[in-house]
Amino acid sequence: MAIAHSSLLSSLQGGLIISCQAPPDSPLHVPEIIAAMAEAAVNQGAVGIRVDSPAHVRAVRQRLPKIPLIGLWKQVSADSDVYITPQFHHAEAIAQAGADIIALDATERPRPQGDTLAEIVQRVQEKLEIPMMADIDSLEAARVAHQLGIEIIGTTLYGYTAATAEQSPPAWELLSDLVRDCPGFIICEGGISSPEMAQRAIALGANAVVVGTAITGIDMLVQRYRSAILGQ
Repeated sequence: MAIAHSSLLSSLQGGLIISCQAPPDSPLHVPEIIAAMAEAAVNQGAVGIRVDSPAHVRAVRQRLPKIPLIGLWKQVSADSDVYITPQFHHAEAIAQAGADIIALDATERPRPQGDTLAEIVQRVQEKLEIPMMADIDSLEAARVAHQLGIEIIGTTLYGYTAATAEQSPPAWELLSDLVRDCPGFIICEGGISSPEMAQRAIALGANAVVVGTAITGIDMLVQRYRSAILGQ
């Protein structure tokens, strides 16, 4: 299995991963449309896809059987701010849908009632045997994730937690710290809104870059343009 993991990470090295997602109330939030976005991205050179929910993971996998696929499942709960694959059964569903990598919140925030991060990681390692991506917001969280055996570290949640609310992505300083102090496969994700930013992330030492809204976020982008035109 370690060889398979190594081969998977090698296929992502130095490349662009596209996050193909849409708000739940968007007409784009349809498995077939998400899969079409993913295929368009791969046709233009994306080395991997990141996608939310079992249904969307399954649709992308059917359309792109060989492309590396990072899956997650966003679940909002009343008792925790953790929403990216918060419990083991969410991770299991994502794996069963066809993901190659499971992305999960690995910040130090309390999780919803149930599994701890350490318990989830152990169960994924023992039962699912596929790599994980730790979505973190700090160097401390990254160190914990690495100690637990999570292979991939992503800056995904920098600027989106209470501890980093005053910071704005991209997480350039955090990325540099991770490259210097945290072994593992480092992905820069969050706030990458131009080719130049993606290039900078690789130059700083990221193994790969995830871009989402700037490419696939039609709903949010239209809102921004409209607000600018109207002076709002």
